[in-house]
Amino acid sequence: MSYDFSGTKNKICEIERWFEKELSGIHTGRATPSLLDGVAVDSYGAKVAVSHVASITTEDPRTLRIAPWDKTQMKEIEKAIDVADLGVSVSVDDAGLRVFFPELTTERRALFVKVSKEKLEDARVSVRAEREKVWSDIQEKEREGELSEDDKFRLKDELQDIVDKVNKKLEEMAERKEKEIMN
Repeated sequence: MSYDFSGTKNKICEIERWFEKELSGIHTGRATPSLLDGVAVDSYGAKVAVSHVASITTEDPRTLRIAPWDKTQMKEIEKAIDVADLGVSVSVDDAGLRVFFPELTTERRALFVKVSKEKLEDARVSVRAEREKVWSDIQEKEREGELSEDDKFRLKDELQDIVDKVNKKLEEMAERKEKEIMN
């Protein structure tokens, strides 16, 4: 009998997307609009992402240009970026806002590498928890007689193969981010 790993694979894809989003939010000294994804602006009584009230473009490697669609939102956007404590400076001009990313110091780079490793460990813990949940389900099916003992161990190997592949992928993503931070 075969086991349906599609739910597990979907959950693992969610973990990968979460990890990728977390890594994109880590400051590398280069201006990328994705760093503002977690910044919420008060807009007409609702909290919305900056990208929902303005266009965000990269002016140069260390500067973002934010052009609000409603110029009255500039103060709210500036306040939201300051509150987010991203380690950037903001200046307002007649066309919108400029967000300046300072050069990273060696200590900041080391701190960001440490944060990326913590995020990697969080992702691994989530993958392990999913593996344990599926393994418990497989064992339960074997106890109930739905699976033979041979099937149980074959499925365990299949499950471990899935987990090993995703852990390798997560590790590669973390290594790429670390190289990006250190360069």
